[in-house]
Amino acid sequence: MAASGHDVSTVAMQGLGGNADVALYETCRAEDRVLITLDRDFGEIPRFAPEHTAGIAILDCRGRLSPANILARIRELAALLDVESIDGQLWIVEPGRVRIHERRKGP
Repeated sequence: MAASGHDVSTVAMQGLGGNADVALYETCRAEDRVLITLDRDFGEIPRFAPEHTAGIAILDCRGRLSPANILARIRELAALLDVESIDGQLWIVEPGRVRIHERRKGP
């Protein structure tokens, strides 16, 4: 994604490995970064509200987890980010499609 011009940082680059999910969520919120993960726990909308973030993308690699599958999902995500904003949304990036859970409308 960095090759596509996106500002990319990783858990490892920031020394956040082993931190609780909520700490990663809060770090991404504070840095106004999209959280891209393989961890389906971030799909728990009441716990990790996407509308309070720059967006959350869960890469669903179905079946065997491999570098090729992860790269394929990242490419699908990057292609969609070129034409649509993820801001405030949860995206589930599956093979061949992206499910978008849009932000809740407030009162």
